Amino acid sequence: MVVCGDDGLAHRLAAELRGVYGEQVTLVVPPSRRAVQQPVVGRARAASAALLDRVRVVSAAVNRTGAAGTPPGTPERVLEAGEPTEAVLAEAGVERAAALALVYDDDETNIRAALTARRLNPRLRLVLRLYNRRLGQHIEELLDQAAALAGGGESAGDASTTVLSDADTAAPALAATALAGTGKVVQTDGLLLRAVERRPPRPGEVADPGLCTLALLSATSNDPAGADGSEGSGEQGPRLLPDAAAVAGATGRGTVVLEQVSYSGPPLPAGRAGVPPFASLFSRRLRWSLAGLTGCVIALALALTVVTGDHPLRATYVTLLDLFAINEPALNDSTGRQVLQLLSGLMGLLLLPVLLAAVLEALGTFRTASALRKPPRGLGGHLVLLGLGKIGTRVLTRLRELDIPVVCVESDPEARGLATARRLRVPVVLGDVTQEGVLEAAKIHRAHALLALTSADTTNLEAVLYARSVRPDLRVVLRLYDDDFATAVYRTLRAAHPQALTRSRSVSHLAAPAFAGAMMGRQILGAIPVERRVLLFAAVEVAGHPQLEGRTVGEAFRPGAWRVLALDTAAPGERRQDLASDAPGDENRTSSDLVWDLPETYVLRSGDRVVLAATRRGLAELLGRRRAADAGG
Repeated sequence: MVVCGDDGLAHRLAAELRGVYGEQVTLVVPPSRRAVQQPVVGRARAASAALLDRVRVVSAAVNRTGAAGTPPGTPERVLEAGEPTEAVLAEAGVERAAALALVYDDDETNIRAALTARRLNPRLRLVLRLYNRRLGQHIEELLDQAAALAGGGESAGDASTTVLSDADTAAPALAATALAGTGKVVQTDGLLLRAVERRPPRPGEVADPGLCTLALLSATSNDPAGADGSEGSGEQGPRLLPDAAAVAGATGRGTVVLEQVSYSGPPLPAGRAGVPPFASLFSRRLRWSLAGLTGCVIALALALTVVTGDHPLRATYVTLLDLFAINEPALNDSTGRQVLQLLSGLMGLLLLPVLLAAVLEALGTFRTASALRKPPRGLGGHLVLLGLGKIGTRVLTRLRELDIPVVCVESDPEARGLATARRLRVPVVLGDVTQEGVLEAAKIHRAHALLALTSADTTNLEAVLYARSVRPDLRVVLRLYDDDFATAVYRTLRAAHPQALTRSRSVSHLAAPAFAGAMMGRQILGAIPVERRVLLFAAVEVAGHPQLEGRTVGEAFRPGAWRVLALDTAAPGERRQDLASDAPGDENRTSSDLVWDLPETYVLRSGDRVVLAATRRGLAELLGRRRAADAGG
């Protein structure tokens, strides 16, 4: 396996492939002097890790134990290169590699390297990190077509191309963590899985298991000094995919249950940016003024009909002529007609300023439609989102899809997410969150939760600490780069504010399992965080997996490893390549193709494809390449 990248995702992915899948990995990273600067709090640790990595390159031939937690015989080779050029990729062994992951932060760098790698090895499995989803679809089709042509028009086997986005992978988990009710949602373009975190049942109550129980929360989740919910928490930590006996015997533990699974259909097209709805063109006061004047005109027309005996349509026409002062004076008419003409003229004088105000308000509305909105007065119960970079933008979009009120805070007036916030008409506060008064402008004292998603650990931590000084019970979610630092912050904040919910999340920690699964030849549909662990969802062909093929659904369930959730009943030729794609014709797919309430006695056949939940190590065992290696001799 070859991994090329310039940030924490590359290191995390390499560690995932080594420690979980037991693969040999070559890691290509920029030289230390040109690498992206790590956050201050993790810089010393990152520097020491980089030094150990360089030493490991020299000692890989004699050191068979590898890094901590790495199986013997799976050392890591590290190459330092500024750009993934053809020479660098050749030196990394792309011609002989099974898969290549290009996870640079720049989309153009990944595309250029992917084209080069496909030319060097047409049968190479490619995994690209791209933020631009539409471009990613075209690149995926182009590279797959190139692989097919290189194979003489035949199927290129494992030479597939998968385009992923760490922002898209992590955004649903980050958004769900901050929502009320601790709902956790995995939503792709074709699949919707909704899980709910439930508190321990009271004595005498029976907890609702939902469709199935995905996890048991830590026994010390309510203890500030207890386990932090990571993989090293032991028996007190969370238990993923427990069996019925474990669920029945887990008294006093909260649960994460699968509440709903369904086909969500293709996403709705985005509305036109910058065009506000008609009702928002005029203020409420102006609309009432126009309605009052319209009522007066109708009343004058009816009065004219009574006085003159004219038809109502003619009376309305004459009233409008009088209103706009273009009718002849009623000198020889009755007194009633003359009074009505004077009243109509008075209404015309009152109409002029109202029409002028309407024009000015409409122009102002169109002008401000392209400007950033400010938080309205009296706003409360909203989410405050810090940072509108790649991750923040995706989280913002997800929150607005769920109709959650959001106020964004961004220091860079040229941030990529400002256009999205403007299109979604989300209030934005421009300013440095570390400066006094910025969080107050975002109404933090009346907010429901704070999501600190900037790229700087110190900024996120400072914002959370200040917000907690204003609202000690505020729900906070931090994005932190360094895992050890994140654990320390999590424990300290939980101990200092036991009555408030605190969560720390690493984007690379949430995204790395999806990239690793794609390198092993499977598309990870999504990930749900369970405290500081991750539960994955994947679509798997039953054929070639003895743990599934020929077994019943109940027999295929392995507690703590994987569990079958659904069956894809579509014909093999009509199945989507993966449930998260945007292939043409998917809009005709219905939820009837996916069977969620599988009986325990259903026997899985070789032609079936299933959606399953799995732990990282369980999925590694299920998708491992050891069977292929054994079959090859």
